[in-house]
Amino acid sequence: MMTATAPRAWAAARFAVASTTAGEGRMTARARANPGEGSRPAGGRVARWGARVGNARWVNGGVGGGFSVGGAVNGNKVVAAVAVNGKASRPSIDEMDMDPEHVKFASQDELDNSAAMMCKDGVCSYVIDDITAPVQSDMEQMRSNILDIVGRKNPLLLAAADQIFGAGGKRLRPVLVFLVARATAQLMDMDDITERQRRLAEITEMIHTASLVHDDVLDDCDTRRGAETIHTLYGTRVAILAGDFLFAQSSWYLANLDNLEVIKLISQVIADFADGEISQAGALFNCDVTLEGYLEKSHNKTASLIAASCKSAAVFSEVSEDVKMDMYEYGKHLGLAFQIVDDILDFTQSEAQLGKPKGQDLASGNLTAPCIFALGRDPRLRELIETRFAKPEDLAEAIEIVNESGIEDARRMAREEADQALAALKGLPEGEAKTSLVDMVGYVLERLY
Repeated sequence: MMTATAPRAWAAARFAVASTTAGEGRMTARARANPGEGSRPAGGRVARWGARVGNARWVNGGVGGGFSVGGAVNGNKVVAAVAVNGKASRPSIDEMDMDPEHVKFASQDELDNSAAMMCKDGVCSYVIDDITAPVQSDMEQMRSNILDIVGRKNPLLLAAADQIFGAGGKRLRPVLVFLVARATAQLMDMDDITERQRRLAEITEMIHTASLVHDDVLDDCDTRRGAETIHTLYGTRVAILAGDFLFAQSSWYLANLDNLEVIKLISQVIADFADGEISQAGALFNCDVTLEGYLEKSHNKTASLIAASCKSAAVFSEVSEDVKMDMYEYGKHLGLAFQIVDDILDFTQSEAQLGKPKGQDLASGNLTAPCIFALGRDPRLRELIETRFAKPEDLAEAIEIVNESGIEDARRMAREEADQALAALKGLPEGEAKTSLVDMVGYVLERLY
């Protein structure tokens, strides 16, 4: 069986669509490889990670109709595997690349419409538990520390804190801090991450959580992630105090990191939060809002914290300025992709999936990327928004227009941001941490499907 190096597989195109025909069946799969020197998984988009053995990681999954796809990485070799109606066939990427009947490179339209981009029956390529596995113990310690901080200082807020930090969610921001810390520590041949990097993860989570608690008060949200919000359970007074306490405590810990560069980075985040909220409040039901304005607001409310915390984690590994800036760019573009995807899901998912009412942003006049794109195509949407959904059925009609006219462009925008995030990882060494940073980008995008 022939093999091919990862760089060559990537160099041909970002996405390869490999097709295998047997009898009346046809299967389309997406192959992935790393742009750098190390190993990355290749194989099916519709798959869960299988077991890891040594340096090899198998990907197995099904697309239905008797077809399944898989891939393995061992060292810098990438092998694709295809099973057609239960019969294994393992053409290498190199092999397929030489035979135009077995491989073609997808255009953007083909990629958008490819079944290989879908998560069939809830089975997807990127499993969050696998992505967070390299830092799982770090995360458990962080959560314990935060609960202890809040409960020890303010017993009155302990119940609220348990609700805040136990209300589900993936804790992606501290996960990213730990992953960047471990990847850059590997780059600098450090034995382990530092205590200041651990504290930075706690600070990041406290700032993010404080912003959510205050957002829920401002937006009068009854639920978040399927759980009742703090101001619903304990009242607005306790919610505001809990958010204020988390902001204050995070600021104190930030000062004690004793690093001016990091203090400036994270302090700017808190200022950005305020700017984002003010700009959003001033643009409600404004149908002339631009994509540039939307991206600036999304940066301030979402991407700023992720970018600053990723760069700060790199600062404590004492990496070069180039690597620090790359980590900032990774966080910024990942954060923007994340926000765009969230804004898409607000239209495409059900209330049960969202954990909040569908189209809530639009109902409140907060016009996001899908809506902005749709406004350029359907004048009826402007009428509905400017009358603030005067009739009971107006909101449902507006959501339908956005789904028809704005979702695809927003998806493309999210993928463009994701591509820039991936490009920023070029300076990191291969290893579990970098693998998870790359897969985090895929995980964010995969939520679209």
